[in-house]
Amino acid sequence: EKEAAELGKGSFKYAWVLDKLKAERERGITIDIALWKFETPKYYVTVIDAPGHRDFIKNMITGTS
Repeated sequence: EKEAAELGKGSFKYAWVLDKLKAERERGITIDIALWKFETPKYYVTVIDAPGHRDFIKNMITGTS
C-alpha cells in the first residue's frame, strides 16, 4: 500500500499485490495475468488479475482459458 501511494497509485493498492512487472506498477495497468489462490475454512478462493486494456486482451484470453 505504501509503495503504491508513493508512486501516486494508491487507488490501485489491491491490484498492486498481483502486479509483478515494473511497467504494470508504473502505468497502473495489468499487462499479464496473475493468480492468487487461498483457502478459508469454508471456501477455496482464486483471485485473478487479468488485463482489460485492449492492447493486452490476448494475454487475458490465454491466461483464463
